[in-house]
Amino acid sequence: MGTGHTTGRADAVESGENTFSTALRSAISTSGLSLDRIQARLQARGVSVSVTALSYWQSGKRQPERQSSISAVRVLEDILSVSSGALLGLLPPPRPRGASSRKERRIAEQPLTFPREVLQPLLDKVGAPNALELHHQLKLVGLHDLCRIAPDGGQRSVTARAVFQAGADGQDRWLLVYAQGDPEAGPPTLHAIRNCRIGRAEIDAEHGLMVAELLFDQPIDRGETHLIEYSLTNAGPPYPECRNTHYREFRRPVREYLLEVRFDEGVSPETCWQYSRTGPHDALDRRELKLDQGNGVHAVALDFGPGVFGIDWA
Repeated sequence: MGTGHTTGRADAVESGENTFSTALRSAISTSGLSLDRIQARLQARGVSVSVTALSYWQSGKRQPERQSSISAVRVLEDILSVSSGALLGLLPPPRPRGASSRKERRIAEQPLTFPREVLQPLLDKVGAPNALELHHQLKLVGLHDLCRIAPDGGQRSVTARAVFQAGADGQDRWLLVYAQGDPEAGPPTLHAIRNCRIGRAEIDAEHGLMVAELLFDQPIDRGETHLIEYSLTNAGPPYPECRNTHYREFRRPVREYLLEVRFDEGVSPETCWQYSRTGPHDALDRRELKLDQGNGVHAVALDFGPGVFGIDWA
């Protein structure tokens, strides 16, 4: 059972009625346009918003917060023939995004284990209902993540190399659990690069959660090791908002975890930190990192876990 995360849990707007969602839903109904047609008209004007995001906005499950989403609302007002500011003026202030607010949010939330009631339906659908209990049969020995940040500050891709050791004969797959921190952007595309192929996969769009099998090229028996490489790539621009962090949550100890974050030209953060937490009531362990000549940073965890280990920046 592998868990992979880019940004932690997506911050969800509380479900229910709010003035923006009510006004948007009314405007859409009055226009007679379907969400598919609205998306097409937005696309024709160079604005990229998924049908899922539009649905969430009108239902009140989420609100537009990214700058690209705010810009989309301005175009929506024109498409739906409502007065300028009629929708934008109903949006509440955006939630805090600064480094201090991220730190406070992590302190309150970590460890970032997915609720069983959210994860279990996806495990059932991929035919692995007991995956959490069977984790000990395949040990994650080493992991290397390379997270690439696009010029707009969003996440372009994550490439991972993982080494496993079998604790029982016939181990032939690893189950990846991945959280997309910006569900509005849609799920990333999973690519099997080396020594594996993609099996069954399921997506929970509301929670930005993906569960996928990575099938080994050949089974391994007790004591044997296997190396795989895979990547998750996002469409853009705009690329999914990553809230200036990338992390992994480990349910079991890992011997070595190497995390790299590489920034495109024009994206040079003022400060970067590595952070970790091994217990729900433990304080965050933070250490400042320095950018290297490749405009990136890295952090290494040895004999780490269970817990959360990541890098953030401001």
